[in-house]
Amino acid sequence: MTTFTVPTRDQVAPANQDIFDNLQKSLGFVPNLYATIAHSDNGLSRFLAYQNAKTSLSNKEKEAVNLIVSQVNGCVYCQSAHLVLGKMNGFSEDQLLDIRKGKSTDAKLSSLVQLAAGITANKGNASTESVDSFFAQGYTNENLVDLILQVSDKTAMNYLHNLTQIPVDFPLAPALELETV
Repeated sequence: MTTFTVPTRDQVAPANQDIFDNLQKSLGFVPNLYATIAHSDNGLSRFLAYQNAKTSLSNKEKEAVNLIVSQVNGCVYCQSAHLVLGKMNGFSEDQLLDIRKGKSTDAKLSSLVQLAAGITANKGNASTESVDSFFAQGYTNENLVDLILQVSDKTAMNYLHNLTQIPVDFPLAPALELETV
């Protein structure tokens, strides 16, 4: 099978070089998966615009969705990234482990995580119970659409990593080792 490499700034189109510079300034590095998207002259700008678009979901809800989708899709890179980002958004290690197991002690968040897991595992389908629970917890049709868009965002990244197997460049806290779930 072809071995995929992470392109350097000098190996990508000028528009992607500008994005690399912006990522370097804002994050302190260019995540390997974003750099991999830069193999496409237009892919990185398109993806970042989609990923950074406004949503009805909070940052914490988005991170919970990102983590459970990455867990279901078996993407080690994205699990690593969203464990770090989940902690940055206020989740404890125990809460992150629960989300990876498809649950939360917060009933509303649990309904979101369970529906996201079902949608991901069943290719856009979910149980009537998980959909009903989602709406019973106060989520709306707008939230449902935004959830599906969030699942699609994360699934694209999961698939890209699962195929390319580029190196993970996010550290894991010892208590959150991926093998523990």
